[in-house]
Amino acid sequence: MARLGREVSAAHEDGVVLVGLLKGSVPFLADLARALTVAPVVDFLAVSPYEEGTGRVRIVKDLDLDVAGRAVVLVQDVVDTGLTTTYLLGELGRRGARSVEVCALVDKVRRRVVPVPLRWVGFVVEADYVVGYGLGHQERYRNLPLLAAADLALLRADPDALVGELYGR
Repeated sequence: MARLGREVSAAHEDGVVLVGLLKGSVPFLADLARALTVAPVVDFLAVSPYEEGTGRVRIVKDLDLDVAGRAVVLVQDVVDTGLTTTYLLGELGRRGARSVEVCALVDKVRRRVVPVPLRWVGFVVEADYVVGYGLGHQERYRNLPLLAAADLALLRADPDALVGELYGR
């Protein structure tokens, strides 16, 4: 986290707006904000899940502040296909942000459908499904202080299948 904080701070010495994508980015954004050496302004967006067969999302919780003329860093828990990130970069750009860059905790490069520029990345992972540190499955595992590869088929069959293993019970 210290590395990302230093790099974002160095790129935005005059301040930055951190826009977190709910819900998964919250722990990551909080730690990133604390690691900055510049004063950030923080706001949040939430998007709907993909509409089946369309690859489209829609904003369900919008920003409370105006980003026009400001440097914005979109903070995401995971960038997978790139579709949501591409949509949000375009949307923030249309709102007149001076710059829009992405800081992602997890980058799943091999699942990318659309190329998307990620300025800062915490981890590149090969796993198809990851939980912990904000990333959840049916609202479980978000509070874990770690990232863990998970078997999605196993979790679909039993969302609590990893509770004992990941919570040390």
